Amino acid sequence: MFRHSLALAVGVLVAGPALAQDAGMAKCDIDRPVVFADLNYGSAQFHTAVASRVIKDGYGCKVDSIPGDTIPLINGVARGDADIIMEIWTANPAQAWVDAEKAGQTVALGTTYPDATEGWFVPTSIVSGPDAVAPDLKAVSDLPNYTKLFADPEEPGKGRFYNCPAGWQCEVVNSKKLIAYGLSDKYTNFRPGTGEALAAAAEAGALRNKPVLFYYWGPTWLLGKYDFTKLEEPPFDRTVWDEMMASDNPSQATAYPVSKVIIGANKEFADSAPTLTAFLKAYSSTNAATSAALAYMRDNDATPDEAAVNFLKNTEDWTKWVPADVAGRVKAGLGG
Repeated sequence: MFRHSLALAVGVLVAGPALAQDAGMAKCDIDRPVVFADLNYGSAQFHTAVASRVIKDGYGCKVDSIPGDTIPLINGVARGDADIIMEIWTANPAQAWVDAEKAGQTVALGTTYPDATEGWFVPTSIVSGPDAVAPDLKAVSDLPNYTKLFADPEEPGKGRFYNCPAGWQCEVVNSKKLIAYGLSDKYTNFRPGTGEALAAAAEAGALRNKPVLFYYWGPTWLLGKYDFTKLEEPPFDRTVWDEMMASDNPSQATAYPVSKVIIGANKEFADSAPTLTAFLKAYSSTNAATSAALAYMRDNDATPDEAAVNFLKNTEDWTKWVPADVAGRVKAGLGG
C-alpha cells in the first residue's frame, strides 16, 4: 500500500540517560538503549513515540531510534541493529519480514491496530442524515446511477473518480476496479498530481458538503478529521484479487483486504527483555484512534512525541497495557 509520508521530526524519541533508579523506578530489562526502527510515515512515528515514552518513563530504559524506510529497517531488526518496529502490515507483508520471521530472526508481538483499511469513500453527509442527497448510495455497484452527482467538470456526462497519483500501486488497483465494475465509461479516472492534492479534493468535499468520490486509506489524518463513508464492495477474495491484478481487462473485482498491523521485534531482544516484550504484546490500538492522533498532529503542527503526550495524558486505554506502577511513572513523566 502506498501512503503519503509525513515528514515529521521525532527528535525527542532519543532519550538521554536512563532515569535514576529510585524507590519507585523499575530496572530496565537490558543495560543498553532500546532501539526503535523509526519508519518514516505518520502512523508508525506516532506509535513509535507512544511506545518509546512508555519504555523510557515507565520501565526506566534508555531509548534510541534509527529512521528509515520499511525494507532497510526490517532488515535492521533482523540483524539486531534495531530491536522494535511498530508497524508490519500483514495483508501483504514485505518479503523481508516474511524471510526474517521464517529464519527465526524476528517475532511478531502485539497488534498495533487490527483494522487498517482501503477503499472508495464519499462524505457521510451526502448519504446519511436529513439533508443527504444520495441516501440510497451504499455500494460501488450503485455508482452507475450517480454520475450526475459526481459530475466531472471537464468530461460532460461522466462522473469523476479521484484515484491515487500515477505511479502509486493503488492507482493501478483502482484503475482495474473501474474496468471490472463497469465504470470506466461512466467515470473519469482522475489522477491527482500528488497525495496532498488527493487529500485536498476529499477535504474540500467534506468542508463544503459537496459530493466527491475518492480512494483513500486509514489510518490517516483525513479519516481522523472528517466523517466519510466507505462504499461497500464484494468481500475480499484472494482468487478474484489475483485474477484482477493479472488481467488488463478484468471482469470481477473485490474489496481491498483489511490489514492487521503488528509490532515486530528482533528475536534475541524479545528473549532477553521479557518485561518489555510483555508490554509490547499487550499493546493494541485501532485505526480510528491512530487517525485521530494523525489529525491532532496536522491540526496542531505537532510532532509525533507531542501527539503521544496528548494521547497518554487524555486517554486511559493505554494503562491496560502495563502494570499500575508503570502507568504511574509514565503519567509522572508527562508533566502538568
